[in-house]
Amino acid sequence: MVEFITTNFVPLLFVALFAFLLTGFPVAFALAAVGLVFGFIGMEAGLFQGTLFQALPLRIAGIMQNDTLLAIPFFTFMGIILERSGMAEDLLETVGQVFGPVRGGLAIAVILVGALLAATTGVVAAAVISMGLISLPIMLRYGYNRTIATGTITASGTLAQAIPPSLVLIVLADQLGRSVGDMYEGALVPGLLLVGLYLLFVAVVAIVRPAWVPALPLEARIYREDNGASGHKSLFALLAIAAVAGFAWSRVHQSIINPLVQRELPAPGDEVLILSMTVASFVALGLALLNRVLRLKLVSKLAEQVTFVLIPPLILIFLVLGTIFLGIATPTEGGAMGALGALIMAGGKRRLNFSLLKQALDNTAKLACFVLFILIGSTVFSFTFNAADGHLWVEHLFQKVPGGQLGFLIVVNILVFILGCFIDFFEIAFIVIPLLAPVADKMGIDLIWFGVIIAMNLQTSFLTPPFGFALFYLRSVAAKTDYKDRITGKLIPAVTTTQIYKGSIAFIILQLIMVGVVMWKPGLVIDNIDNKAKNVDTSNIKLEAEGQGTQKSDEDLMKLFDQKREQQNQENIKNDQQPASSTPNGNGQSAPNTPQTTKDEDPMKALVDSIKKDEAKK
Repeated sequence: MVEFITTNFVPLLFVALFAFLLTGFPVAFALAAVGLVFGFIGMEAGLFQGTLFQALPLRIAGIMQNDTLLAIPFFTFMGIILERSGMAEDLLETVGQVFGPVRGGLAIAVILVGALLAATTGVVAAAVISMGLISLPIMLRYGYNRTIATGTITASGTLAQAIPPSLVLIVLADQLGRSVGDMYEGALVPGLLLVGLYLLFVAVVAIVRPAWVPALPLEARIYREDNGASGHKSLFALLAIAAVAGFAWSRVHQSIINPLVQRELPAPGDEVLILSMTVASFVALGLALLNRVLRLKLVSKLAEQVTFVLIPPLILIFLVLGTIFLGIATPTEGGAMGALGALIMAGGKRRLNFSLLKQALDNTAKLACFVLFILIGSTVFSFTFNAADGHLWVEHLFQKVPGGQLGFLIVVNILVFILGCFIDFFEIAFIVIPLLAPVADKMGIDLIWFGVIIAMNLQTSFLTPPFGFALFYLRSVAAKTDYKDRITGKLIPAVTTTQIYKGSIAFIILQLIMVGVVMWKPGLVIDNIDNKAKNVDTSNIKLEAEGQGTQKSDEDLMKLFDQKREQQNQENIKNDQQPASSTPNGNGQSAPNTPQTTKDEDPMKALVDSIKKDEAKK
């Protein structure tokens, strides 16, 4: 029995976890329980030392001290404040009026508002429920095809997974050991391309099946000028002026920003895009305010409404992402700034009150605790998993996969897609990704690229039956019985669950196409990130001893010291010697073949001397 457990320890670990999850036991506690129980079994079977779990408290304390995870409650709070203050209603009404006169205009409005909500709220439930309550009755009122209407709403809500500041990107960056800012930059272009793919799909439907996506009738267009004009010409003129201002900024961005941030490399494309759009937004808002204050009547009612409703959240998005991309703020600081901006916007609309603040804080605390408990549980599980050399087991599992990197990515995406049908994206990120990341890294796959691919794939988890959460969110607010429309007086049939499920199919295919495009073109993700590292001549990087020019920080020197010690450890292991250590051994003597460091010696000096000796040998 002991031999069987020892031989099949890792597979048994996964079987036990799967059995626990099938019972409906909370995931966080199931992970921790399986990790602890199998840890004790492994110690009894002689697989681990009896001191296995002594380091576990330090690992958990490290999680609680992780500043990166603070971005999750900040962005969640920002999103809830904006959503509860009525931003979604204002956006849907305004954007619907802009695109209403064209076929498919309401669907286009839903997609664009979904993208805006994704970049502000970052919460799928808020986006789907808001658009389901507001847009679905209007779409049904004017004869939209039901599968197109429901599919557009659920799919647009899932954009919160891929467009920064997505919560899943924060979690993936933490699990992959990469910068959240880099993950945001990598996901920006694929996220925008996915929005474009949705819009293209609606345009094709409008051409092929125009009856499925009718235009908004004339009587439903509420923003009209005194002479009966729609006001679109004024809106386009204002947008043109703003676009010219944004383009002008893009031409001078590098010459202005580079000296301020002391940068010699070319400015990344996403940074230029974000700040150019910020400048364009400020110009449009300034012109609209000037028109209203001076009563010039040069801007139409529609243009004013679009400017005052659309521009403030856009400016907030651009400022948060722009400061992160520029390196002025960390994602945590950007989240804090976004939360403050959301409070200011809600206060400016006179919708900020104690009840709203209490709801936002309560929901933020619940989500933050949910994430942290799953992370702690997954840490306990991975602690036992890694102690049993589970990473080697996973590596061997993927060794026989044909196709190298591409074959590995295809298999992983199929696995994540299937898991997404049954478990939440947080659970996938905390359980599966730590097991796959070392294998991907060993195969030479860029982890930012890997993380963005997984994030795009995890979008489908909200749309795939039987547990597509976006489908459930829409089902909870869609009409379950026939009802009489309050505007037209017509009897509107109920929305069936089958119609909601059928509506998601086309958008699942579009999302999978986007996953394939990102796998085929990794440059969509890593080009802007790699651009920051270009033109760096590593041959000129030197470590100089004290008193000989530029000094390295103590932290950098300690990293080099640790690397040197690790190299010594590997040499000692090959020679069947005791691993090097900077601490005394059990007899109170320093371990052999170790860079000797006592309390009177400077480890920095020891490192420099060691490097000099290596150079002399060469």
